[in-house]
Amino acid sequence: MGTGSGIVALFFLLSPSVCIGSPAQIDPLVYEEQLLWVSGVQGEVNTFRIPLITFTPKGSLLAFTEARKFSSSDIGAKFLAMRRSTDKGNTWSPTAFIVDDVSHPNGLNLGSVVVDEDVGSVILIYSLCFHLYHCSPASTMMVESLDDGLSWSRPRNLSVQLGVKEFAPGPGLGIQKKHHPAKGRLVVCGHGTIEGDGVFCILSDDHGKNWYNGAALKSIPYNQPKKALDFNPDECQPVELPNGSIMINVRNQNNYHCRCRIVVRSLDGGLTLPVDELFFDYNLVDPVVAAGALQKNGVLYFINPSNEKQRVNLTLQWSLTNGSSWEKKALQIWHGPSGYSCITSLNSSSVEDKKFIFAIYEKGHSSYWETISFVKIHLYGGR
Repeated sequence: MGTGSGIVALFFLLSPSVCIGSPAQIDPLVYEEQLLWVSGVQGEVNTFRIPLITFTPKGSLLAFTEARKFSSSDIGAKFLAMRRSTDKGNTWSPTAFIVDDVSHPNGLNLGSVVVDEDVGSVILIYSLCFHLYHCSPASTMMVESLDDGLSWSRPRNLSVQLGVKEFAPGPGLGIQKKHHPAKGRLVVCGHGTIEGDGVFCILSDDHGKNWYNGAALKSIPYNQPKKALDFNPDECQPVELPNGSIMINVRNQNNYHCRCRIVVRSLDGGLTLPVDELFFDYNLVDPVVAAGALQKNGVLYFINPSNEKQRVNLTLQWSLTNGSSWEKKALQIWHGPSGYSCITSLNSSSVEDKKFIFAIYEKGHSSYWETISFVKIHLYGGR
C-alpha cells in the first residue's frame, strides 16, 4: 500500500470519532437508569417529589428532592433531601436531609439550584409558607454549600431583601450568566400564586450575598380569580442562549392559546421580559407540568411528559436553532406516568463529557410520584 492509500485508510479509521460532538450527529439513547428515591419506604418520608439535578464546579453530581413527610400534598412538613455522586452518577451517597422544617403546617417547597462557578458555590433557593396555610408571611429561603455539597449553611431568609410576596422558585435550575449583558449574574426564575401568578425572576450580582427583584411577566387578570384559558404563566426554566439572551420555558397553567409551552426571552440579563419576546411553542405539547431545558454545545434540549392532557410519555427533544424549530426525531425516556423533570450536563473540554446529559424525573407505573429516577443519556447513540 502506498503512502497516499495509507493516509486515506487512516482518515476513514479516525473519521467516526471526528464526527462525535457535531449537532448533526445527535441520536440520543438512554445509557443508564437507576432509581434514587422510592416513595413510602424510607423512614419518615411518605412521598418524594420535585427533583432537581446539577453538577458542582468540581464535577460532582448533586440530586435534590422534596421529602414530604406525611402525604403527597404540596402542603405539609418536609425535608429537603440530597444525594451526591462523585463518579457522574454511577454510584450515589445515602440520602442526606439538608433542611428540616420539622412539623411546619405549610412546609418548604423546592426550588431552584444555581451554581456559581466564579466562587465554587452551590445555592439552593426554596420557599417557606408559600401557600399561607396556617402561617404568614411567605418567605424566600436560601442555603449554600462551599465544599462541593458536603455541608450546607444555615437557611437564610431573603425576604428581608426581596419582600414577602409569595415566590416559588423554578422548580429547576437557576443560571449564572456566561455572556454579556450582565456576565456573572445569578438568575433564578419562578412563579407566584395562582391568582397572582406569572414568571418572576430574582437576581444577584455579588455571588448570592444580595438579591433583588428582576423581570416580571404577570398573569391576566393579575391578582384576580382565574378562569379556564386565562393567561397564567407558571413554573419555568431559564436557559442562557449563545447570544447572551435568556430564554425562559414556561408552564402554561390555564392552557391559554394552546396545550403547549409558553416561551419568553429577556434581552437585558433578566431585568425585563418584553411581550414582544413572547411566543407559544406548538411543537412542545404539554399537560401543564414543570419541565426541564438545557443549552449544551449549541443545542437546546427540552424534556417533559409529551402529551396534551396526561402526565405520561417523558420525552427528550432537541433544537439546532435555539428553539425556533425542533428536530422531528425525539427520545422517549419513559412511556408511562411521568411528572416533573430536570436536566443538566458537565461542561468541560473532555470529549467524554460532550457525549452525555443527565436527567432526573418523577416516574411511576400507576402514579408519577411513585419514584424519582436518574437517567444518563448518551447524545450520540452510544458511539
